[in-house]
Amino acid sequence: MRDYYEQLWQRLPDSLQPPEFNARSRTLTKELKPGDRVLDLGCGEGTFTQLAHDAGAAQVLGLEVAQAAIDRAQKAHPHLSFALVPFDGPLPLEDASFDLVWVSEVIEHIADTAAWLSEVRRVLSPGGRLLITTPAHGRLRLILHGIERYSDPQGDHLHLYTARSLRALLADFDFEEIDVRALTGLPLLRGTLAARAVRPGRAF
Repeated sequence: MRDYYEQLWQRLPDSLQPPEFNARSRTLTKELKPGDRVLDLGCGEGTFTQLAHDAGAAQVLGLEVAQAAIDRAQKAHPHLSFALVPFDGPLPLEDASFDLVWVSEVIEHIADTAAWLSEVRRVLSPGGRLLITTPAHGRLRLILHGIERYSDPQGDHLHLYTARSLRALLADFDFEEIDVRALTGLPLLRGTLAARAVRPGRAF
C-alpha cells in the first residue's frame, strides 16, 4: 500500500485545493485553542498543518505514509515539522503528547481501524480532542447512487461510514462527548461527516 500512495502523490498536480476546504477549515479552527499541541494525521501537502499553526497552536506536527507527500509539505511549509510514519504500525510518538488530533479524510483509508484508533487515543492527552472528517454514506445516498460509486474495487476507500457507525466506533474506544454531524450536504444526503470526541481523563 505504501507504493500505491507514493505513486498517487507523484501523479497529483503541483497545486491542490483540498475538497470542502472551507467547511473543513472552520471545523479545525473552531476547535483549536491557542497553545494546543496539534497532530495533523494524514497531513498531505500540509495545508491544514499550516492552518493549525496560524490559528495559534504551540506545536504542530504533520504525519504521512508517503515520502512524496512529505516532500511536498516540507517544500510548501519549510518552517513546519513533518514526518513519515509506517502505513500499518504504531505511531512513533510519546503517550499523551497532543491536545488535539486532526484526522481529515483519512479514516476511510485505514485497513486496521481498531489498531489505528487505539494509537490515536494513546497519543491524545487526557481531555484531548479528536476531530475527524470523512465522506458520508447514508442509506439514501447508497439507494440513489449504488454502492459501486463509493466502493471502487480499484480505489483506496476501505470503509464507508454513516453518522451512526462513526459514533458507535468512537464509543467502542471509550471516547466521550461524541458529536457526529453533517459537515456538508443536505439533511438526508450528507456529503461529509465531522466528528468530535474527547479522550476521558482530566486535562492538565
